[in-house]
Amino acid sequence: MFEIKEVKDLRKKFGLTQTQLAKQAGVSQSLIAKIEAGKIDPTYSNAKKLFDTLLRINNEHELKAKDIMNQKIIFINSRERLKDVIKKMKKHEISQLPVIDEQRVVGLITESSIIEHLVGDELPNPTEQPVEKIMDQSPPIITPNTSLSIVSTLLKHFPLLLVADKGIHKGLITKADLIRKIST
Repeated sequence: MFEIKEVKDLRKKFGLTQTQLAKQAGVSQSLIAKIEAGKIDPTYSNAKKLFDTLLRINNEHELKAKDIMNQKIIFINSRERLKDVIKKMKKHEISQLPVIDEQRVVGLITESSIIEHLVGDELPNPTEQPVEKIMDQSPPIITPNTSLSIVSTLLKHFPLLLVADKGIHKGLITKADLIRKIST
């Protein structure tokens, strides 16, 4: 939530004049001028109108998943052998891949899960095993309009997010994609 002393900074950040903000919030321009000058404390209802408007404008300006996502998605089939998956990961210089089975995402294979399998399992010919035997759970699927704040929260818990619209995969987001986008 915002504080009343932030109104001026937020208004300027969003490129609004006092008159434009007043019109959108349904308050007078003079009220905004007095609030910004610190001459008055607004009533609860006027403060709520201002904050609701600023929050709506902030959400409109915030990056969305569609702005961050990488549209080049490389999937692997759940029955592919681990050695083929490792080759694909090296070739494309990626550290994780969504796993599909009959066009449905059924899991995720990561460098960590591969290392864990190669070091921990005592199966004969571990690289000949199908990916379905070692894959992790499916990554979350989000919509293209998911906000940056939700994307960043999810990436704290998952290495990859899939972006889909009405069941059609549009892209994916990794921590590297997020860092690349917000650092430019």
